[in-house]
Amino acid sequence: MRSVYLKFRKMRENYIDTLAKLYDYATTFHSKKRFTAWADGTEGGYTYGEFKNSCEFISKKLTQYGIGAGDKVAIFSQNMPNWSVAMFSLVPFGRIAVPILPDSSENEVTNIIRHSESKAIFISKRLMPKLNKELFDQFTLIIEIDTLQVLYKDDEKFTCDGRVLRPMPDDIATIIYTSGTTGSAKGVVLSHRNLTSCVKACYASRKRKSNDRWLSILPMPHTYELTIGVLYPMFCGGSIYYMSKPPVPALLLKAMKTVKPTTMLTVPLIIEKIYKNSIVPTIKKSPTLQWMNKHMHGMMCKIIGMKLKQTFGGHLSFFGIGGAKLDPDIERFLRKSGFPYAIGYGLTECSPLLTQSIGKNRTAGSIGLPIKGVELKLDNVNPETGEGEIIARGDNIMMGYYKDPIRTKSVLDDDGWFRTNDLATVDKKGRFFIKGRLSNMILGPSGENIYPEEIEKVINDVEDVNESIVVERNGRLVALVQFNEDFINWNHEGEDEFYESLENKKQAIINYVNKHVNKFSKVNSVEVMKVPFEKTATQKIRRFKYKESAPTVEKDKSEKDKKKDQPEQ
Repeated sequence: MRSVYLKFRKMRENYIDTLAKLYDYATTFHSKKRFTAWADGTEGGYTYGEFKNSCEFISKKLTQYGIGAGDKVAIFSQNMPNWSVAMFSLVPFGRIAVPILPDSSENEVTNIIRHSESKAIFISKRLMPKLNKELFDQFTLIIEIDTLQVLYKDDEKFTCDGRVLRPMPDDIATIIYTSGTTGSAKGVVLSHRNLTSCVKACYASRKRKSNDRWLSILPMPHTYELTIGVLYPMFCGGSIYYMSKPPVPALLLKAMKTVKPTTMLTVPLIIEKIYKNSIVPTIKKSPTLQWMNKHMHGMMCKIIGMKLKQTFGGHLSFFGIGGAKLDPDIERFLRKSGFPYAIGYGLTECSPLLTQSIGKNRTAGSIGLPIKGVELKLDNVNPETGEGEIIARGDNIMMGYYKDPIRTKSVLDDDGWFRTNDLATVDKKGRFFIKGRLSNMILGPSGENIYPEEIEKVINDVEDVNESIVVERNGRLVALVQFNEDFINWNHEGEDEFYESLENKKQAIINYVNKHVNKFSKVNSVEVMKVPFEKTATQKIRRFKYKESAPTVEKDKSEKDKKKDQPEQ
């Protein structure tokens, strides 16, 4: 068996072109190996063999109720071992999975289920309150994903004719709905070939083995986690550990100590918070580290890097960062520290990976080089700045947007080139550098291209600023700023001294930013956010929500002033 496995492993990159073949390979050659588990040791999880048995048991249940190849089934749950069981009771048998992000609102869930025409749903106890009862007429089955027990069934549809089919590479595997940061949801149609080609490109970039351990902290319905955090471990025979509670810092530290992961996937916000809230204060508090920072900066970074690696369990060899742009200053620190990070760039429409910045190819601020099998180039390049829109072509590019040919045609041409909406430049070594989103770009009064992301980078360097976005209102640049927790004492809101202090802080931001940006990118005003920004699954701010107005201190103050001016009844 060992010799057969070694021989077949060399062939798997040519053999695996559907998720059905990936499923067969993983459950055949790694049947006795741990596939999924809870990070805290809670009972549950599967070996690859047990996983196969559960998938086939649930598949038969779906067949009994007439849910067969080509039918859509929704998965609405937080991360857990049974999420993969739900997914693979569908896709190897020709059914289509419709994963829904766990932080979706009831209205978003309803729209996705109706638009996708899902016949059944796997749903967790925690998220059951978000399921509109009016949807029950659409469902044949409702399965509680925590226990895999049937909660609701339409016995009139107990026909046993849910025929399954072996999927072909270009059959639909999943429809993933994304609103991104620009508004209305899109159903991204991904084929078996799309997903498996991206998995194989990941293997070509950084090989993982069957003894590697993933600690999963990003939502599984997102393609970043689905492809690299679920499908890729299956390709390698690796193990995945899930957290039973949200990954707040204290629980995450405990999980890392227990699991000792070799592989983690995260977004820039997480590592940036660690850097700003832990590493920077540590340096400031230590005279020794302050001296080293000035005179032996590289050595200081390596010392902190070793401690950081121990914090992550001591065995980390791959720390993937994707979903948004990483602060270049923080990336420079990570590289000097020897921390095993890698940058990935992509979109849901690309399954999701397009480029990688890994190992010796890493350069601060760059998204790196195209992954294996992907063609990448700039379109409509500005001859003065070298900036153009990134367009991509490859087996990983989506089939289109579900039931939306007009939107599909706007981003995907007849030759298979996909428009990313990202503006970038390319250096002599072929490395790409993102400037900003084409849809976010602000046109200055004299036709200048203003990239809010570049201004936000400067704002976020201001001490005690947590996050920010820059929007254009009536020809003026307005910065919306959220400060670090506890920096502002909101209990004093309403007092004159509170507003005076706040005005001073806002003016300090304006002064600092306008000294560090070009004359076209100067900020005209600052508004302070009282509540955190609303974000996507990869922690990108939903910009479209804030273009017109936002729940800021200024709005609260004006409302209070109006009430003061009203005569008493």
